[in-house]
Amino acid sequence: MIQNDRKPTIQTCYSPALYDLFHEENAIVVAVDILRATSAICTAFEHGVKSMIPVAGLEEAFEYKRNGYLVAAERNAVKQDGVDFGNSPLHYISPEIKGKTIVISTTNGTQAIEAAKGKATIVIGSFLNLSALAGWLSEQNRNILILCAGWKNKFNMEDSLFAGALANKLIESGEFETLCDSTIAAGYLYERASDNMFEFLGRSSHRHRLKDLDLEEDIKFCLQQDIFTSIPVFNGKELVNLKAIQEPV
Repeated sequence: MIQNDRKPTIQTCYSPALYDLFHEENAIVVAVDILRATSAICTAFEHGVKSMIPVAGLEEAFEYKRNGYLVAAERNAVKQDGVDFGNSPLHYISPEIKGKTIVISTTNGTQAIEAAKGKATIVIGSFLNLSALAGWLSEQNRNILILCAGWKNKFNMEDSLFAGALANKLIESGEFETLCDSTIAAGYLYERASDNMFEFLGRSSHRHRLKDLDLEEDIKFCLQQDIFTSIPVFNGKELVNLKAIQEPV
C-alpha cells in the first residue's frame, strides 16, 4: 500500500522482454494486448465465460485440448488448426461460452501475462473496459505498471495508445502521478490519436497485418471505449471475473 504522504505512481513497460526492469513488489500489473488478446478476454468475460487459463506455449494449450478443455489459440494472428476459438473478440459473443473455462494461448498477449505471472497482481485491460478498470485501480491505492504485449517483444502502437489513455485518465483523477518517460510519451501519443484511433493506426504494422487477413472489423471492435464493465484478474491459476470474486457468497 502507498503511504499517505504521496500518490501512487504509474509506469509503462512497452514489452514483456523489459518486464524485469519495471517489476515492483506490490504494484498492480495491467496486461494489455489491444489487437487482440486482452480485448478478446474482456469480451469473453462480459459474455459469461467462467474462467480462462492463459498459457504461453502451443504444446501446453494442445495438451489441455487433449484433456477435454475448450482451447483458443493463434499465432501471427491466425487461428490454429484443431482448436475451438481464435483471437477475435467476435468469437466470444456467443451463449456457448457461458459458464465455461477456456484455455488461451496467443502470439503476444499471453506472453505478457506469463512475464508477470507469480510476481504481481495482474488485471486485464482494454479500451472496452477502460473506465471500469480505471475506477477500480483508483480504489486500490497501489502503484500501477501498464505492461504492453507489443509484437513479439517489440514496441507497438495500439498497446501504447491504451497505456496513454489509461494513464491520462488516472492522472486526471488527481489520485496518481508519474515521472515515467514511457508513460508520459504514451499519454502524448493517445492525445494525438484519440479523435480517430482507427485512422491514426492506419500505418501501424498490426493494422496492416490484420487488414491482409480481412480482420479490420476486429480492429474497429477493439477500439471501442467503455462498452464493458468486466475486469478479468489473474488469481494465480486462471483469469476470473473480478465481479464474481467480489460478490458475497
